[in-house]
Amino acid sequence: MTRRNFILLIIVLVIVTISIFGYFSFSKKGNLMPDEGGTNFFFDFNPFNNKGKTPDSTDPTDVSGYVPPDENGEVRNMKLMKVSSMPVAGYGIFMKERFKEVPAIVAGEATNVAEPTAEGSKSATSKPVAPMTEFVPAVRYVARATGNIYQTFVDKVDERKFSNTIIPKVYEAYFGNKAESVIMRYLKEDERTIVTFIGSLPKEYLGSDTATDNEIKGSFLPDNIKDLVLSPDSSSIFYLLNNKDGAIGVTSGTLGEKKTQVFDSSFTEWLSSWPSSKMITINSKPSGLFPGYVYSIDPSKKDLTRILGGINGLTTLGSPNGKLILYGDNNLLLNVYNVDNGEIEQIGVKTLPEKCIWGSVSDVLYCAVPRTIGGGMYPDSWYKGEVSFSDEIWRIDLNTGNTTKMADPVSVEGGMEIDGIKLGLDSEENYLFFINKKDSYLWKLNLK
Repeated sequence: MTRRNFILLIIVLVIVTISIFGYFSFSKKGNLMPDEGGTNFFFDFNPFNNKGKTPDSTDPTDVSGYVPPDENGEVRNMKLMKVSSMPVAGYGIFMKERFKEVPAIVAGEATNVAEPTAEGSKSATSKPVAPMTEFVPAVRYVARATGNIYQTFVDKVDERKFSNTIIPKVYEAYFGNKAESVIMRYLKEDERTIVTFIGSLPKEYLGSDTATDNEIKGSFLPDNIKDLVLSPDSSSIFYLLNNKDGAIGVTSGTLGEKKTQVFDSSFTEWLSSWPSSKMITINSKPSGLFPGYVYSIDPSKKDLTRILGGINGLTTLGSPNGKLILYGDNNLLLNVYNVDNGEIEQIGVKTLPEKCIWGSVSDVLYCAVPRTIGGGMYPDSWYKGEVSFSDEIWRIDLNTGNTTKMADPVSVEGGMEIDGIKLGLDSEENYLFFINKKDSYLWKLNLK
């Protein structure tokens, strides 16, 4: 090798060494965040998306109403806790009377106890007062393994057994008539026949509601009911049955009385919901591969009206006022359809409508929103259990467009991943309930 070539080789090696050193030095200080494809917040405008942002860059203005976590990683004012000590098949929220807690009397304070007089007789300083009571939210739920019913007040979780009637492997359970009746659905021993048991619950009396061995007596609806939902006031049910001609839909009381057929179809694959008193919705079973359709039924008129359709993976959730339909597609992008004028509003959140619940006046949504959404055919992959989500709880105000993260189960102490389903609210909307699809435990979130 000539001297000239040797010098050129040295120069090239020095340049290569400097380049490699510079690359690693700068990449540690200013490398871009990895592309978080599939992160599920907001599509067209996402103030929390880190895509293309350096760790030291300034965050954009947050207009979502999101309450940032404190230094311990917890969302302020969040009160999220597990309610049940076992997997549950379903639950019901109701108002229950109890005695008010009276502060202990401090020495020297006036009482209503009769005091001795100078003549030795007793004269009451005041009339006896009946104990004060209050009505507060309570919840009842059915253990999946045994069919036993448990209950607790919501503000002070103290799980107590209510019934000892054994119904093994309950898959679905509903409570009607202000939690005074129960519906349990399970499979017979042949593992093919769907059984629907309906029963009335013993009444409780104030101060004597500690019985744990109540027996649930009832009867059975026809075998192989494909789908069943409660009316908004929980006083009636609607269920779907298949026959030789297709499917029929029947309304009745929660104990199976006053049956009335309000629907029939040659098509048999339906899902139902009863969002408002004058509207039952019928949704074709969704698949990301095929267009879906949703119809409404007025149970008093027994009519059938098409609302919208032609959307792959269509799943829906009607509002309490009957005027709005929350729907999702095979991309899990939520929209709100106005039944009166046909207008569609994009919410910008990705989840399934069945992971949401409407507020009572139809202006607010509470949703379990996945942190990320992986690959798959939706909603099929989620229904089949091929995909499971890790959710946060969000509040969406449809009037203002503001969204607020109410809870992040993973970030709290001892946090865990939750795939929220079967969301419910108490009558005052102070508490949000949901079941974790991963293990079927019941949870509550204090919203105030």
